[in-house]
Parts: sequence; C-alpha cells; structure tokens
Amino acid sequence: MSALLYGRCLRSVVVREGLRFVHQRERFFAALVRPLVWLALFAVGFRAVLGLSIIPPYETYILYEEYVVPGLVGMIQLFNGMQSSLSMVYDREMGSMKTLLVSPLPRWYLLVCKLLAGVMVSIVQVYVFIAVAWFWEVQPPPLGYLAVFPALLASGLMLGALGLLLSSFIKQLENFAGVMNFVIFPMFFASSALYPLWRIREGSPGLAWVAELNPFTHAVELIRFALYLRFDATALLAVLAALVVFLGGAIAAYDPGRGFWARRGGPAEQG
Repeated sequence: MSALLYGRCLRSVVVREGLRFVHQRERFFAALVRPLVWLALFAVGFRAVLGLSIIPPYETYILYEEYVVPGLVGMIQLFNGMQSSLSMVYDREMGSMKTLLVSPLPRWYLLVCKLLAGVMVSIVQVYVFIAVAWFWEVQPPPLGYLAVFPALLASGLMLGALGLLLSSFIKQLENFAGVMNFVIFPMFFASSALYPLWRIREGSPGLAWVAELNPFTHAVELIRFALYLRFDATALLAVLAALVVFLGGAIAAYDPGRGFWARRGGPAEQG
C-alpha cells in the first residue's frame, strides 16, 4: 500500500475527530471552563495566603504560576484522553469502529491515527487555555509557547494511549463514568499537578512515593519545564516509557486474534 493511502487515512481520521469536536461545542467549553474555574480559585487562594505564608510572597506567586498552571494544562490533556476513550466506546456501540478496524490498513496504524487526532484536539484546547490564563498574569516566556508543543504532543499521546487501553475494557457506554472517575481523580490528585513534589514529600512521604510512580506526574513535569524553557530528561523518558506500555497494551487489546475484543466477539480478523 502506498504512502498516499496511509496519509489519506490519517487525514480522514483527524478531520472526522475535528468535525466532531467542532459540532460538540459543549465539549470544548467543558474542557476549557473546568481548568479556568480551578485557575480562578487557586489564584484567589494563593493571593489570600501571601501575607500568612512563611514563604516569601514572590516565591509563593512562582509556586502558583509555575506549578498550578502547568498542572491544569495536564488536566485538560488527561480529561481529553479519557474523552477520546469515550468516543471509542461510542463508536464501537454504533458500529463505526468496526468499519474502521476492518479496513485493509494495519490495525496498529488505525489506532495511532485515532490517537493523533485526539491529541491534536487537546493541544488546541491547551493553547486556548494558556491564552486565557494570560489575563490571570500567567505569562511564561514567549518562546515557551513554542517549546511546550513537543511536551504537549508527548504527554497527550501518553494519556490518550491510556484512554485507548481503558476503552478496550469498557463493554458498555454506561460503565464509562465509573471507570473514568476511578482513573482520573487518583491520577490527578496523586501527582504534582497542584503542588511541587518537595512539598508533597514534606507532608506525606508515602503520597510522594505514589506521585513519583504516577505517569501523570511526569507528564505535568515535562510540560512545566518546557513551558519555562527548561528540560527534564527523567520526565521525558518516563512519559515515553509509559506511552510504549499503554499503546502496546491498546494495540494488543484491539487485536482480533488474541486481545480483549477476541474474547468479546469483536470485529473479525482482517484479511
């Protein structure tokens, strides 16, 4: 098969996901309003404790700007990754997923196309959020807006692959909410999204240990460092390792011969 066919498939999947996102305006506003509400609340909270904290005011503001905001960027990507898994379950119930997966193209490539389409949507949401956060005086270096793009791509792929893997376990759309809540909130709160790791370690060494094992923590750290023109090699390696594990598990799970779908009567083996 020619490269033109592969490119046409990728374009079609990305365009389909983009059109779905445009037509579901409430999805965009929900993804944007959620972190903005958190941003507003934490802005008030941090400023309220400036005079009470033992940390100097400037350092407290740095904690707010450099820790909370990248954590909320990670929140957008986390929720979008889970939203993508919801669309996978929906497409599976409606039958459109079967049509996609029985095409002559390799199944792993089709899943990667679906994953890339979801990541592109999440990156658009992130940049809109960062632009709005500018009015809360969250103003990273201008080059940070460009430097963060590879970090957003890597973290988005990792979280999207996790959602893809989880979607293979969800048999019915009604079970989605319970499974996602079981994944989203532990990952978000047991991470460095809202507080630096050294603060968590001071308060609870056990929780800090869990946070260090949490792949979402490394996704947030990668975004945080890139947004302020720094590089965290450990976070990058952890994100890439988690991406390989999650994506490999998702590809195996959607394999019609030996994956979870084979035990559920999924699409027949492609010829």
